[in-house]
Amino acid sequence: MRMMPGHPAETMAATTLPLPLYRRGKVRDVYEAGGNLLIVATDRISAYDHILATSIPDKGRVLTLLSAFWFERTRGIVANHMLSVDVQQIARAAPQLGSVPLPTLAGRSMLVRRCERIDVECVVRGYLAGSGWEEYRRSGAVAGIPLPAGLQQGSPLPKPMFTPATKASSGHDENITYSQLIDLVGEDAAGELRDCSVALYRFAASHAATCGLILADTKFEFGRRDRHLVLIDEALTPDSSRYWDATAYPQSLVAFDKQFVRDHLNAIGWNREPPAPSLPASVVEATRERYIQTYRQLTGRELGEPSAHGAEGSA
Repeated sequence: MRMMPGHPAETMAATTLPLPLYRRGKVRDVYEAGGNLLIVATDRISAYDHILATSIPDKGRVLTLLSAFWFERTRGIVANHMLSVDVQQIARAAPQLGSVPLPTLAGRSMLVRRCERIDVECVVRGYLAGSGWEEYRRSGAVAGIPLPAGLQQGSPLPKPMFTPATKASSGHDENITYSQLIDLVGEDAAGELRDCSVALYRFAASHAATCGLILADTKFEFGRRDRHLVLIDEALTPDSSRYWDATAYPQSLVAFDKQFVRDHLNAIGWNREPPAPSLPASVVEATRERYIQTYRQLTGRELGEPSAHGAEGSA
């Protein structure tokens, strides 16, 4: 484990576990654990397809435990890959971890079933923002679907829109039309991905509204196991979703997600080319507080507080 001092709390920027490395993503390090996978969410943060030079304390714990929260609550909509976030259960399932201090993994590690990933980002938009807003300004449409004239950034959409994108291993994901999705995965699979994604968004947006947050948009990843659709990766976190403070809307779009970092990078004029800049301490702390506040409002718990299902949200 590589811990980085010098911030309000220590951060985990990278991991090196005594398990076969399956994949190292922008944020998550994934290891093979027998027939399953162990996902460790670091505190790395990416923006505009680049990993930034500064990590955000507690970010990995928010991503893991908030995903666990949503995985537990959406099983009635679709199966998911989560087995456990309890480090004792993980240690029993992966005895090769040996002398790795379990507290360093607590709250940021998830044991999951191995699935065959579907290489599509399933984006659902309830409000006009981000790349959807940019496309609307150019063409009056989003993902090729015409929208009413006169909408503004942050406007609610007539109904949740499913706007898929290709899943890029590197570089930026590319928005595609629903017809293009059918060409990629077939008509039946495309319909299943769309219907399941919209159902998940509606469920989560309804819950967020009761917690004082607006879920403006989000993206899901799916896989298949024994031919059945399975929700994988993460779910409805501040990394993969756009959350706004409902009390400030519509006068202001107060972000409780990664948009706060993007806004800072835009303000300093970064050209989105390497090397990625460092973040000042004030932005690091404000980002950390937004992630933790999102977790607090959505779950009704403090970060690390045991859930009704066991230590730190075990499944």
